[in-house]
Amino acid sequence: MMKARLSLLLGSLGAALVAFALAAPRVVAADKVDPAADAKAFQNFFFQKFPNVKHEDFVNGPYSMNEDMKRQWQEKEEFPPYEFALDAGKEMFATPFKNGKTYADCFPNGGIGIRQNYPYFDTKEGKVVTLELALNRCREANGEAPYSYVKDEMASLTAYMAFTSRGKPMDIKIPDDPRALAAFENGKRYFYTRRGQMNFSCASCHVQSPGERIRAEILAPALGILNAMPIYRSEWSGMGTTSRRFVTCNSQTRAVPLEPQSDEYRDVEYFLSYVANGLPISGPGARP
Repeated sequence: MMKARLSLLLGSLGAALVAFALAAPRVVAADKVDPAADAKAFQNFFFQKFPNVKHEDFVNGPYSMNEDMKRQWQEKEEFPPYEFALDAGKEMFATPFKNGKTYADCFPNGGIGIRQNYPYFDTKEGKVVTLELALNRCREANGEAPYSYVKDEMASLTAYMAFTSRGKPMDIKIPDDPRALAAFENGKRYFYTRRGQMNFSCASCHVQSPGERIRAEILAPALGILNAMPIYRSEWSGMGTTSRRFVTCNSQTRAVPLEPQSDEYRDVEYFLSYVANGLPISGPGARP
C-alpha cells in the first residue's frame, strides 16, 4: 500500500513537470486563455509518453495501457456487462412522458448521435450544460421529476445516447465568450488542484501515473477518459455516470465531494472533453 502511494505521489519526473506547468495558476485576462494550445499540449504529452498506443485507443482507458487487459476486454465485449443498461436506456428514451412527448423532442437530431457535442457552453445562461443536466432539464420541462445524477436511470439513458455516437469524434466548442473561456480555465484549475487528506489532484493519478497500479486498479490516462462514459465498473457491480465518477474520485482521495452537476464538476467535464477533441466516443465502457 505504502509503495503504491509513494509511486502515485512521486510519479515520473517528466510527468510531474508537465503537470506542474499546466497546473501553474495564471493571472491573465480571459482573452489570453488559449484552449486550442492547451489541448494540443495535453494530447502531445500523452502521445509522447505512450508512443506505442494508437491515438484512438486512449479512449479505452486502462485497456490501452496493458495488452493482457486489452485481450480480456475484447473478449468481454462479445457479451458486454453494460448491455442491460443499453436495453433499458433505449426503452426509456422512446417511452413518452405523461404529456406525450419524449426525450427526442428536447434534443437536436432527436437525441441520436449527439453525445460528442456535450458538454456545451450555453451563452444565454452563461454556464456549461452537460448531457446529464440536459436530460433532467428535459424531464422537468415535460412535467417529470428529475433523476438522480448518480443512479441507474441516468446511467442507462446516457449509455444509450453514447452508444448512438460511437466512433464519432469528440467535438466540443468553446465560443468566443469570456465566460466560456473562464469555465474552461476553471475546469483546468480544478483538475490540477490538490485536495483532501491525501493531497491528490485528478492529475496525480491520471496525468502522472496512468498505467500504474493502485491496489488492483490500473489507472487510466486522463486523455479520452470521458469518451467512454458512462461506464460499467466491477467494483460497483453496475453502471456509473460521469457525476458518479467525479464524486467517487473525490471520496477515494478523502476529499469532500461536491454536489453532482455543481459548476466545478461541469467545468472540469468541459475541460476534459475539450482536450479530447478528435478522439472517438467509445461509451458506454466497462472497467475493472
